[in-house]
Amino acid sequence: MSSFPIYLIGFLVLIAGLAYGAFMLGLSLIWIGVCSVILIGLGIITGVGKTRQKDETPSSE
Repeated sequence: MSSFPIYLIGFLVLIAGLAYGAFMLGLSLIWIGVCSVILIGLGIITGVGKTRQKDETPSSE
């Protein structure tokens, strides 16, 4: 399993915990959904940035 799915699974667990905490505080379900979608998008963007392999340039000889 590569790094990206592991990163996303961890991020989804974090979002689930935050959403549950917001629900317990009485936040509206609409706002919990909006914030969750935003955090999922941020998780994908940061996950791609952290796990992307750098392109190797051929050495000039």
